[in-house]
Amino acid sequence: MPIAIAPGVTVNIAGNKIEVKGSRGELSLNLPPILSLERENDQIRVKRKANHKPAKSLHGLYARLINNMIMGVDRGFEKKLQIVGVGYRARMEGEDLVMQIGFSHPIRFSPPEGVKIQVEGNQAISVSGCDKQKVGETAAQIRRYRPPEPYKGKGIRYEGEWVRRKAGKAIA
Repeated sequence: MPIAIAPGVTVNIAGNKIEVKGSRGELSLNLPPILSLERENDQIRVKRKANHKPAKSLHGLYARLINNMIMGVDRGFEKKLQIVGVGYRARMEGEDLVMQIGFSHPIRFSPPEGVKIQVEGNQAISVSGCDKQKVGETAAQIRRYRPPEPYKGKGIRYEGEWVRRKAGKAIA
């Protein structure tokens, strides 16, 4: 399947390295020697030099990675988190995210380069950037500070995540 290059995105292919630049940033990726790239007008094709199972797996993987790079520098990626719990809140201090999530001290989180964090209200966190892997990993790191617990549902969860609730202690 060819990978379409969005308008406004520039792609440079040099050997086994691809660089993608767009309005939201720039990304680069080194391909394994078993794969090669061909550019045809506004499309890129990933070709494999062998036909064994590991080569086929890498072929699909790198095709999706290149597609995600093009989508990321064009539109970007975003993950939304929600903080649920009485007294739980978040705010921004400069570039850092500061969260009050039930510990005796506030949790301070500095985002990695290329990832932007915004707080909407007190309990909605938006993680965005052009690199899909970095955005997802950053959201997962924030969620790891206080994952949702099954009894009251308190904690940090992805937007739309359903937390299975357990019954509390039964009184006999």
